[in-house]
Parts: sequence; structure tokens; C-alpha cells
Amino acid sequence: MNSKTIAIANQKGGVGKTTTTMNLGIGLAKMGKKVLLVDADPQGSLTISMGIHNPYSLRDTLDSAMQAVLSDQPSPLPHGILHHAEGVDLLPSNIELSGMEITLVSAKNRNGILRSCLEPLRSSYDYILIDCPPSLGMMNINALSAADSVIIPTEPKFLAVKGLDLLMSSIVKARTQINPGLQIDGILFTLVDGRTNNARDIIASLEAALGEKIRIFDTRIPYSVRATEAAQEGKSIFAYSKSCKVAKAYESLTKEVNHHAQRPRHRPRSDCLR
Repeated sequence: MNSKTIAIANQKGGVGKTTTTMNLGIGLAKMGKKVLLVDADPQGSLTISMGIHNPYSLRDTLDSAMQAVLSDQPSPLPHGILHHAEGVDLLPSNIELSGMEITLVSAKNRNGILRSCLEPLRSSYDYILIDCPPSLGMMNINALSAADSVIIPTEPKFLAVKGLDLLMSSIVKARTQINPGLQIDGILFTLVDGRTNNARDIIASLEAALGEKIRIFDTRIPYSVRATEAAQEGKSIFAYSKSCKVAKAYESLTKEVNHHAQRPRHRPRSDCLR
């Protein structure tokens, strides 16, 4: 299989993007895949979740790598890439990345800076997962430009699902204008409380409305405080509580994502979006 870059994206915060990026990445590593996680959020949530509690002290980060591309200077990569004990690599981030949004607005090739950073790394990894910020700004556009596909985590709640229209529009624009090969791997329901009728009704209605156009993952990630506790410990859910329902769900998701990646590339159902 060729290297695959996946953006984990949703402009709404608190829907499990970082948790999904970390646990999907480590799940793939447990299958023997070489995985790079990219923290593209200035809040550095992925970096902190992976046990780096003082990201502000890091000299080599995604920001410095993108700055190097912008100024035609030698890249700090792969020197700045960190290795996690659970078998994945991390390109970290910190608050310095927040200035990149403004810098990119007036930059030449502003949509392709992240792609230029990651392209030399693709031959070293089976998967590159990008944890996107909760916005539709320039960093998200760069992530969509760099990615082969997108996974969209969302809560089964009315406002969360309602906001998917804006993200879909951004993906369609990215495909039309800067990345014709971009696909949607699927919508992933996270933080699911299966006891509520509301959650079940929203999942059913979205499957009815979009199921023929966009793949919806069979896996549902249940709500559990253990996922948050694991991140606070700098561990995946597999290392923190391997027998809990969230760990089982992320194991299932990992198999789904890897199976889907093995299939020949063809015109996806998500091309129905226009």
C-alpha cells in the first residue's frame, strides 16, 4: 500500500478529533504500520495528549517547519519529529502556530505549505494523520490540500450535525480548486450515548440523508471519561484501559480504516457532493 495522508477534520470543537487521531494512529501502529501524527492545532492538544506537557519549550514544531518552507530555508524535519512509546511518531505543535493563519493569507502558494512540509516524509510512513483545528481557516485548507482523504468525527447532536454542511462545502471547494483527488473516507460518530433516543434518531436520519453519498463508519465511538483520563496520562486508550468499550471501538475503527485503505482507489461515493 502506498502512503496515505488522512485529515481528521471538523470545524466544531469537542467532537473527538484529537482523541480519534491519537487512538486511530496508535491502533494502526499496533497493526505494524508506520504512522506519523501531525498536530495542526495551535492549542497543541494532540501534543499534550501524547505526554508532552510543556509544548511551549519545543524548538522544532510544525510551525518552524512551515516557516522554513515559506522562507526557503532548510527544514527542521525529520529532526523535529518525536517518537512516542506506543510506536507512533509525532510532529508537534504549540501556540506559535497561531500566527501561521495570518502569515498564510499573504503567502505565495498559501494553500500548499503544509503539503510541501509533509511530502518528503510520505515515503517513510504508511499513514500520516493530521489533527485539524476547530475552524475553517487556512490551516484547515492546508490540511485538505495535503490529505488524500478526510475522516469527519461528529457527535450525534443536532447542532454538531447541522454544522457539517459548512465542512462539506469546504471539502468540495478544496477538491475543485486545489486537490482534485481528495476523498471523504467517512463520517465517524463519536461521544455516542446509546441510551438516548435522540442520539439514535440523529444517527438514523443522517444515514438516511447521506448514506448513499458519503460513507458512514459502522463503528460508533461511545462516550466515556476513560478516553479523557488516558489523554491526561499521555497514553492511548489501549495502554490505559485496553478492555474498555472505547478501546474496543477504536480497535474496530482501525480495522475499518485500514481495510478501506487497501481497496483500489476509484471514484468515491463522496464525489456525489457538489
